[in-house]
Amino acid sequence: MAVEEIRALLWAALLAGPAVHAENYKEAPGSRPPVLAAIFGDHAVLQRGQPIAIWGKAPAGSVVTVQLNGESVLATADGGGKWRARLPAMAAGGPYALSVGANGGTSTVNDIMIGDVFLCGGQSNMELPMAQATNAAMDVAFSASPLIRFVNIPRDSSAVRLDDFKTVPQWQVAGAQTTGQASAVCYHMARALQRRYEVPVGFVNASWGGSTIQSWISGASMRKMAGYAQALDVVDQYAADAAAGMRAEEVRQQAWWETADPQARAQRAWAGKAFDDSAWPVMQPAGRWNESGIGALSTHRGVAWFRTTVELTAQQAAAVTHLLLGQVATADTTWVNGVRVGANTNWWTGREYAVPRGVLTPGRNVVAVRVLGDDQGGGLVSPAGQRALRTADGARIALPLRWKYQVGSQLSATQPPTPWEAPTSLGTLYNGMIAPLQGYAFKLAAWYQGEANAGAAREYRTLLPLLFDDWRQTFAQPDLPFLVAQLTSFGAVSTTPGRSAWAELRQAQSAAVRNDPHAGLAVTFDFGDRSDIHPSQKAIVGQRLARAARAVAYGEKITPGGPEAVSASRSGEDVVIRFANTNGGLRTYSSDTAIGFEVCEQDACRYARATAEGDTVRLPGAATVRASKVRYGWSDAPFINLFSMDDLPASGFELDLN
Repeated sequence: MAVEEIRALLWAALLAGPAVHAENYKEAPGSRPPVLAAIFGDHAVLQRGQPIAIWGKAPAGSVVTVQLNGESVLATADGGGKWRARLPAMAAGGPYALSVGANGGTSTVNDIMIGDVFLCGGQSNMELPMAQATNAAMDVAFSASPLIRFVNIPRDSSAVRLDDFKTVPQWQVAGAQTTGQASAVCYHMARALQRRYEVPVGFVNASWGGSTIQSWISGASMRKMAGYAQALDVVDQYAADAAAGMRAEEVRQQAWWETADPQARAQRAWAGKAFDDSAWPVMQPAGRWNESGIGALSTHRGVAWFRTTVELTAQQAAAVTHLLLGQVATADTTWVNGVRVGANTNWWTGREYAVPRGVLTPGRNVVAVRVLGDDQGGGLVSPAGQRALRTADGARIALPLRWKYQVGSQLSATQPPTPWEAPTSLGTLYNGMIAPLQGYAFKLAAWYQGEANAGAAREYRTLLPLLFDDWRQTFAQPDLPFLVAQLTSFGAVSTTPGRSAWAELRQAQSAAVRNDPHAGLAVTFDFGDRSDIHPSQKAIVGQRLARAARAVAYGEKITPGGPEAVSASRSGEDVVIRFANTNGGLRTYSSDTAIGFEVCEQDACRYARATAEGDTVRLPGAATVRASKVRYGWSDAPFINLFSMDDLPASGFELDLN
């Protein structure tokens, strides 16, 4: 069927009226029809060229008939009511109705397309919607296309692996009223690929700002990593019994505190309801303590404690379900009447801790918060109005404006994250947002994450390949192509060579892709923003991912990206760096020299003059006796001007000198 015919049919289907969703099934009297898993909704796209798995629930023992595009297969619900069917591979086309029937009842979803499906994951730069991207007004206004669909997976952090989504995801067709909600990077990649291959495309966006890669890998796979077993055990305990998990985590955290802080054991009493804090000074928290004007806090780097008292009636004490603290910089551990209710290590995350029934009592109640600050101080940073007790019906009981405080130990350390607390959890985003997709087939996966793991590049060299393997196993696609958007440019500009956590993370991403025959890399640091960790120019990133997809997922005989250094060797007094994927040669912009190169004698590095010559870069006079390695773009926010002939930037690197 020609693309024009498909498009006409699609518009007719869309304009005909509201589609029938799974919940609007036809039910015969006395019967219970089967239902589809939540990912199967109106406007969904299913992967062409691969057998199509369809699954859902029905009364135990029911024989379920699944129909799509003239094909019909049977499945039987097991003792738990779960059923799964497998339709044969189909060519691109649609729109179709997908129906499942049993016991005289039928559930149907409409406007289903067969095409290419992309899974997009990561943190905030993948999450950033089209409405916030460069040129959003024009791109969104003219985005209407029945051949492009998307679904945003609702945020859900789960300590237990889910079979289905708690909140039903809603597939949407690209258009002026919808595209603004789509992941900008994923949309631009999908649009470029749809235009090139002229088949329907759908993309599934499962992302969470600030998330670490460990959150997106299953617990079973994370157990292959050294040092995570105890924390994973705590997550499992919490999944089985939240109270037992909280107690186990308190033991784990207290052991860390007593190792890191010599005063931790004695100060633990400060969390209790019976502790006498009458001698403590009083303040009204309203930001980081280094800006409070209080001398003892103005230069403090370490621990400070905050306590407040709230009077409750018996009715209020019974009704409260959560404690709200707003944002806390940087990490906190919080108790109510001496009972630990939570801890978090992310300053940008509002604290919302469940308060177990029976912890609050009529009369006087004490909230105690131990805060571990950083070089910029710390404290309860949100406006006072965000600090409250919340009841089951949503009402709020405000906490006092003024709190008692006490300066604790001077301490330069990083508090371990609570292992089930998103976005720095272990496996919980996988459990809630990836595992329910098991069985859905994809053309490729695109990954844009790493900011939250900067500073731990060595471990990331293992974690990123582990993610590849974990998702491929989840979807039973051992060769599933992975596209990685490399960390962009952000942070301080370098004036002298030095260590760069972001450059090290980029190198880890490059290594993971280079060592995987089914992976591609999109270099992005030439379009970063040193003052904004969320650069809004997402079209370029999406287009570069699309180029990598053409090579890695679609098999085109093109290079997946731009120049990549493969060797550095001595040539007389010079160093010569050889590049692959130059696509006709190297060139420099705004200068006849390439900037950003360094030559190092062990860890002592200096900037080096460099010139591009065909597929090589020459560093004149750099081959000193003690020279051991060369680097390029080795900065959080590098200035670079080395590109391929087709305008793709050379990737940053660190290479041993041969």
